[in-house]
Amino acid sequence: MARFSPDDLRRVLGSGLLSFPVTHTTADYAFDEPAYRTHLQRLTGYDVAGLFAPGGTGEFFSLTHTEVETVLRATVAEAPEGLPVVGAAGYGTATATAMARQAEESGADGILLLPPYLTEVGQEGLHAHVARVCAATSLGVVVYHRANARFTAGTVARLVAEFPNFVGFKDGVCDIDLMATLHARHGDRLVLIGGLPTAETYALPYLELGATTYSSAIFNFAPRWAVDFYAAVRAHDKDQVYARLREFVLPYLAIRDRAPGYAVSIVKAGLTASGHPAGPVRPPLTDLTEAEHAELAELVKKVV
Repeated sequence: MARFSPDDLRRVLGSGLLSFPVTHTTADYAFDEPAYRTHLQRLTGYDVAGLFAPGGTGEFFSLTHTEVETVLRATVAEAPEGLPVVGAAGYGTATATAMARQAEESGADGILLLPPYLTEVGQEGLHAHVARVCAATSLGVVVYHRANARFTAGTVARLVAEFPNFVGFKDGVCDIDLMATLHARHGDRLVLIGGLPTAETYALPYLELGATTYSSAIFNFAPRWAVDFYAAVRAHDKDQVYARLREFVLPYLAIRDRAPGYAVSIVKAGLTASGHPAGPVRPPLTDLTEAEHAELAELVKKVV
């Protein structure tokens, strides 16, 4: 049985910074469970409100379904009391519902529903997709608004009215109108999560839109810095936030934006730079070049 009701999950996730741990691999791309568990033990020593495993930073899209379950079970085993673990579901609707059921059986406290695979999707199809997943589990469900899973305010309102366990909306599009609308209409029912790559960049303006939390990939390799940055955001300390953006985040983005997929690759490179290597990313992602690794290592010295 989940340790958090859907309503409890919504409340806890919105109360602090969210962690999306990377998935560790060996040199030949096998899942390195011992290293992953050690990573979780290090991260859970800091103040976070939830673990999402595996999410985008955890390379969900490159894992087999068996590996997704293995990563989730390892995360559940390492999570301390009071820290919710949100499992992942995705691909087509039949697969997503099966993954949601399996995540519940594996001890997850919630589900992050990632976009469907490959196909174009209309609003009726998106509604049916989320509805099937919500109906398949008693866990709280958070949808990821990104790629081909772009929700209108009307579709979100239908899901809120129909499913008490539909509790969260993660925005990976930067849809300001939609976020403002959801906050105004459903601020008491949905946790709104900043989900753009390197979410720290947008954290302060998103706070004004009701997104009290975001998924921090930087937390993987600079956890103290990430927690302190989040505290500055929640305190509306603009001077501190923008000083940290100038010092670290903006030059970090300059490296991240050099190649598609680097939003994930640079996190693993950051772990290497901080002395906690997590192995390579799996294809079709590519790792940073040696020169970029060296450039990032100099930057990371400022935050670890």
